[in-house]
This record gives sequence, C-alpha cells and structure tokens, in this order.
Amino acid sequence: MSAELAQHIPPRELAERGASRLTVTGWGRYPRSTAQVWRPEKLSALSAALANASKPVLARGLGRAYGDAAINGGGSLIDLTRLNRMLAFDSQSGVLRCEAGVSFAELLQTFVPRGFFPPVTPGTKFVTLGGALAADIHGKNHHRDSSFSKHVVEFALMGPRGEIKRCSRQENSDLFWATLGGMGLTGVILEIEFKLKRIESAYLECESFALPSIDHVLETFAEHDQRYQFSVAWVDCAAGPRNLGRSIAMFANFAPADRVRRFIGGHPLIVEQRRRLNLPFDLPQFVLNPWTMRSFSALYHLLHRRGERRRIVDLEQFFYPLDRLGNWNRLYGRRGFTQHQCVMPVAEGRDGLIETMEELRRSRIPASLAVLKRFGEQQGMLSFPMPGYTLAMDFAVQTGLAELLNRLDRIVLKRGGRIYLAKDAFAQAELVHQMYPNLAQWRAIKLSADPDRIFSSQLSRRLNLDSGRADACGALPR
Repeated sequence: MSAELAQHIPPRELAERGASRLTVTGWGRYPRSTAQVWRPEKLSALSAALANASKPVLARGLGRAYGDAAINGGGSLIDLTRLNRMLAFDSQSGVLRCEAGVSFAELLQTFVPRGFFPPVTPGTKFVTLGGALAADIHGKNHHRDSSFSKHVVEFALMGPRGEIKRCSRQENSDLFWATLGGMGLTGVILEIEFKLKRIESAYLECESFALPSIDHVLETFAEHDQRYQFSVAWVDCAAGPRNLGRSIAMFANFAPADRVRRFIGGHPLIVEQRRRLNLPFDLPQFVLNPWTMRSFSALYHLLHRRGERRRIVDLEQFFYPLDRLGNWNRLYGRRGFTQHQCVMPVAEGRDGLIETMEELRRSRIPASLAVLKRFGEQQGMLSFPMPGYTLAMDFAVQTGLAELLNRLDRIVLKRGGRIYLAKDAFAQAELVHQMYPNLAQWRAIKLSADPDRIFSSQLSRRLNLDSGRADACGALPR
C-alpha cells in the first residue's frame, strides 16, 4: 500500500490493525511530520506490523535523535519501546543480551547496583539500545573506549520480508558494520548482545579547570586524557576575541568503593534518587537572545572558576545533568531547536574550532550550549567519530539559522571533518556525501539487504543516502 493511500485509512480501521496516525518530531521538535505508528509487544506483532505498515518503514525508540533521523512522514514508524526485555546476562563476562527497546535508564536501574555500567553512554539515559546501535553513540570516554560499536558482540536484524539474520564480526559482517551507525536503514534491530563494564561505585572523582581560551583547553585535554577515562569541556561560544573558546573542562574516573564510603557514606553502588522536575510550557522565543546567552555564559564560567576543583559526584550528575529537567527541549520555544555536532581531525582541530567560533560571533545567532570532547580511534562505515575534536552546539530554530549551519558545514568539510547524522536537521546532501567516504560501500550493502528501499527516514530521503543523488535541503518555515 502506498504512503499516499495510507493517509486516507480511517482512524478506526488503523486502530483495528494495531496502529494510529500521529504527528511526530525528534527531540529538537523540528521538523514535524505525520506517520502511522505501530507499537508491537511481541516478535509476531512486529512481523505483522512490518507486513501491514504503509511503506516506507522506520524503527523508532524513545525519539532522542534531534532532527529527522527518527521520523518518517507519509510512511510508518515501528515503536520498539515495548520490546524491552532483558534476555540473558553472564555475570562473569559482563555480556548482556536484551531486546532493542531496553533504555539506558532501565539498564542503569538493573545493573548499577550489581556493579556494572554501560561501556559507552550518551548524555541522556532516555535512549534505547537499538537507537544507540543505529547511531553508534559515543560518550565522554571515546578517547579511551571508542563508541558503542566496539563493545557489541552481535545483534539480530529483521529484514524487509520479516527474515531475521544474526550479525557479528564473523557472521554477516558486511551487514554488521553497515548497521552500526546506519541510522536504522538496514532493517529492524531486534536483539543486541554487548559487554557491560565493572564498576566499584556509582560515583566519580571529578577534576575541573576554568580555562581562558581554546588553546588552553586543547593543551589540558592532551595533558589529562590519558589519566582520566572521561573528559568533556563546556565551551563559551559567546566570549570575545581575547577569550575565544574559554571553557570549563572536566575529567573523571569512577571512584573506588572505599573512598566513596569514606566521603559519602552509605552503599557505594546506590545513588540517592532526586526529584525530577518538569518544564510544563514552552519558553518565549525572545528569552534565548545574544545578550542572555553572553550573560549566562559569563556567570557559569565565574561560578566554576570559584568552585571546588576536585570533588566526588554521582553518575547522574556527571553523565545526565539535563535529565533532571523533564521536557527541557521546551526551553527553546514552540519552533524547536537543533544541534550542530561536528568532528574535525586533530591536525585541523584547533584552526577549525577557532574558525567555527569566529563565524558564530559574526552571525549573532547564539549557541545556547556548546560541548567539546576528544575522539579516539573508530571503526564503522557511517559511524560519526574519527580521531579529533568534536563540538556540539544547540541553536533555537530561527531566521538565518539554515544559512549559518550551511557555513559551519562548509568549514567542517574544508577541515576534513563531518557532522553527526543523529543530530542533523538542515545539512545539504552534497556536503554530507563528501563527508562520509564510505557512503558508496554502505549504500551497496544497504541495497543488497533492502533492494526495494522499504526502510527509510526523512533524514535518508533529505540527504539521499541510498540513492546517490545530492539535493539541497528545504528552507526554514517562515
């Protein structure tokens, strides 16, 4: 059944089939689209949904991709969050097998008290493991432990006709590497087997530095990255020329159990649950303006400069600070926001970061949040990381943003880098095709596994990932 015809199916008939028609967005709330949404609870229901859904089809988890990577206007979305069973765990090796709908929040709740932690975690725990694999997520430890793909043993993938393949480095290896970072376009990820890491406590020993410029930040990364498993820097992109790139850099390792008992008291693997606040309304658009951003950045830098340099914090504070505020994406108003995340190789990183921040200052479009990390070695056909520096910046959707992001993308391309597809909503296809040198190889494997292009997303169609064409993206709404 075509997507056009599917739009005219009466809601009652859709409900009888087990689906509903919903308007869906990514975490950035831009863009919006309407699709059939199926929510299977069992493998048999998933197979039926795939057979009956209007095409094209895309699997979706908790929807934390920022742009249009997890939306599918005119087609169907298969919501996997009810397929969230943990199937097997080997406490000796730390290998866990679970369904793709398991979230990091569920993983933490189950395994942290047992002394295990995900080998890689994103900046929110409200991400499914299927989404983590599809986007090949990275964390604050990429310089030491690479991305999620390094720790995956195997996974099960459902193809367009409902067939299931086991994929590993030895079995269906081409499909294995095309799916890791393949943005859900090679099939529906069903089960994942990966290795957790052991921890003594749920707390981290953290050391922070208030640094006056980007040169000091990069020097501090080089000095401390080998001693610390986790590193990140909050960057003030609104600072003037003399303090360009001033930052708060933070480095951390998991704390030994005896030190946590001595300084914190209580069980070292138990974190006190804090009340989660919720933002019940959209902030007015005028709140996020250049003046407020400069003022907030200056205050944040001042407070950290005067604060404690060394401290012990729990893992919720260090890894997931924004999760304490539910619906924090409403801070950006009704039009939504996007994140521009790029990586540039080490040799080009310093000059590329400076060029990026100077372009931001000229544009007068404020980045409300900017985070810098260092990446290490990486494998994968469409995986985002490469050895170098990655800068992620949040922007409210506004007039002139698409033009600014295009200029930033061209800086990234000139410097030999690339942007993160899981965060993108505005990139031009011709630039993205040049950023990902393995795209042709990935495309051949994708089309072999899915010759009729059943699996698709608005991202893949906007960027023509599996067709080879390179059309420009659409304009901002007025």
